[in-house]
Amino acid sequence: MFAFVSSFTAFRPSFSAAALSAPSTSARPAVTMVASRAIPFLEAPSKLDGSRIGDSGFDPLYLSDYLDQDYAAAGELKNGRVAMLATVGMLVQEFVHLPNPMFAEANPIKAIYAVPVEGWVQILVAITIIELATFKKTYESGADLGFDPLGMGSKGNMEELKLKELKNGRLAMLASIGFIFQTITTGKPIIAQLTTLGQ
Repeated sequence: MFAFVSSFTAFRPSFSAAALSAPSTSARPAVTMVASRAIPFLEAPSKLDGSRIGDSGFDPLYLSDYLDQDYAAAGELKNGRVAMLATVGMLVQEFVHLPNPMFAEANPIKAIYAVPVEGWVQILVAITIIELATFKKTYESGADLGFDPLGMGSKGNMEELKLKELKNGRLAMLASIGFIFQTITTGKPIIAQLTTLGQ
């Protein structure tokens, strides 16, 4: 028995206090993360460096890693313009209608289904023509189509005006989505909801 224990201790690896306390000589590379300006607990998107107008670094899905930035910026601005028209349209059509009774529906969601098939064909054809006619210029010029009937571009700071348009477009996209869901939920047009608020 004594011989067995002696042979075990002879082959047992020896440890010293110095060996246990000595730090590892192989240094690990430091990992650094730049926080997003818009969402501080997320990593900043690599392609959103703040150089573009309205770039606040908001991209929680990191779509900017996969999309062409010129295309994405022009697309956002174009969608914002459509949303601004849609938001105003949903409010105006509650009170202003074409003479035909089929256009008398005040609820914007129900009004969609009141349009006959022929009307939808006309709308889709018109949209297609506009898209094809402006597609190249939209994405080559950053969605600057030269539309400025009031000459506001010559009177103010263009950088400031572009930022205001972009912010208003973003707000309109949220507003139009809110209008749609609120109308579906209540079954009432937008302004009519305000008259029954709290009831």
